[in-house]
Amino acid sequence: MNIRTTKEETIEQLVQRKAGESQDVSKVVAQVLNDIKERGDVALKEYTKKFDQVELTEFKVSDSEFTEGLAEITSEFLTILEQAKQNITNFHEKQVQRGFISTNEQGIVMGQRVLPLDTVGVYVPGGTAAYPSTVLMDVLPAKIAGVGKIVMITPPNKAGKIPPAILAAAKVAGVDAIYKVGGAQGVAALAYGTETIPSVDKIVGPGNIYVATAKRMVYGLVDIDMIAGPSDILIVADETANPKWLAADLLAQAEHDTLAQAVLVTTSEEIAKAVQEELRQQLAVLPRKEIAQASIKNNGKIIVAQSLDEALILANRIAPEHLELCVAEPFALLGKVKHAGSVFLGHHTPEVLGDYFAGPNHTLPTEGTARFYSPLSVDDFIKKSSYLYYSKEALQASAEQVIAFAEMEGLDGHARSMAVRKESNQ
Repeated sequence: MNIRTTKEETIEQLVQRKAGESQDVSKVVAQVLNDIKERGDVALKEYTKKFDQVELTEFKVSDSEFTEGLAEITSEFLTILEQAKQNITNFHEKQVQRGFISTNEQGIVMGQRVLPLDTVGVYVPGGTAAYPSTVLMDVLPAKIAGVGKIVMITPPNKAGKIPPAILAAAKVAGVDAIYKVGGAQGVAALAYGTETIPSVDKIVGPGNIYVATAKRMVYGLVDIDMIAGPSDILIVADETANPKWLAADLLAQAEHDTLAQAVLVTTSEEIAKAVQEELRQQLAVLPRKEIAQASIKNNGKIIVAQSLDEALILANRIAPEHLELCVAEPFALLGKVKHAGSVFLGHHTPEVLGDYFAGPNHTLPTEGTARFYSPLSVDDFIKKSSYLYYSKEALQASAEQVIAFAEMEGLDGHARSMAVRKESNQ
């Protein structure tokens, strides 16, 4: 990881993101979506065999499969899941919104209702790793919001099974049904519904480029959370930071994906050099070395800034998914953070706390979209409906203004709707 400085390069040069892979899979995904829409479970079985190399007769995880999977989970891990659930629940319960009602002396009543979605589909990635943390983070806010039914899809392994850790997390979180299907075909099943899998109102959860493209293409028929790209972290560090800890945090992000981005911005040249050496040593023994090394080489940066204020300018321009403030006085900087998915304050708050256990959601905006997107929350699983009541007297008092407004827009039918009531004495 090369060391760059604000003395030698402009902020524009330093915040530039390296272009990721620009693979266009829209034609393939469109075909998959159409096939599932037209042929339902038959097409779903064909694509599961083609992409997951497994033939399934049933997609829904049975009670016996649940029992078998849970039997493989230790009581210690179940306890950890329950503790994480409590932390996540405590945090997200504070996000619950309430409706309101407003009245006045003229007989006007207006208000807003906050209503949960009826059905939500949660996509949990499969492949080389299992992500029970994704289950908790995506399901628990929906439960708190009061969603009527939560179904989950996740790709099966070659034996047609779901990892026990995923089943355990689903049980703890309160998922209503699990289906062994993934990819664009799984997204299509949730959007259109099949003979086996019900259609939903919203699809949440991360996935590969096929999943992301499918979510984008069904948006409008159903809602989605966001289009997630490769994960990223930016660490702001001063001279009080521990280089070994900083390197470990950078590699924790880099091991996700060869496209992941890990960036350190520090005010200390000594820290920069020490982290560079720590990365070399720690990479040598990291099991996912090849992935992390490619990420660090292609997307990683160490930037030496002239001040913490300058470091925060860089951070806000990059708008990272995860922002660690590894400085002596982290709360002094928090107010200067404008764009970040989640902020981790101080030397003893590594980003991995947020991944699994602490409470704030780990489904966060990536690739600079923290400028306008928010973390997944209870808000993502509700909708709002307004209501309005006017008494006869209140209607008469507003009639002329509404008629004039409608006529100004050239909508005589609108004006007439008000005028017939004004002219009547009922």
